[in-house]
Amino acid sequence: MLKIWTDGSCLGNPGPGGWAFVATNGKETAERSGGEKDTTNNRMELTAVIRALSAARHHDELEIHTDSQYVKNGMQLWLAQWKNNNWKTGANKPVKNKELWQQLDSVSQGKKIHWVWVKGHAGNEMNERCDELARTAAMNA
Repeated sequence: MLKIWTDGSCLGNPGPGGWAFVATNGKETAERSGGEKDTTNNRMELTAVIRALSAARHHDELEIHTDSQYVKNGMQLWLAQWKNNNWKTGANKPVKNKELWQQLDSVSQGKKIHWVWVKGHAGNEMNERCDELARTAAMNA
């Protein structure tokens, strides 16, 4: 099973932001990152997972480690209801970052994803590496 760690960063919120992921199959490791000039932290967290899943298109089962409750809860708890409510929240307001949630929904189709929440900035080596990559990408955006 492919294991992936993701993270997003934003210098100011909104402001310049970065996303990153680190993926490993236990033998090889790949890192990717990128940035945007004007974005939010949540958008970068979503983008990190979208980019990771897009890169892992040939893998059917994945373990995604994220320090974002927004992403994890969105995928596990809220997404189905948002879709049923025509992309409205329980309070009948438009879902923020709808286009990114739709992309994430699309790239996750047909995959068995095990979602793992990790506490950010708590010494998890792969999470710390993602944070470093995302912050660097935000600084270079």
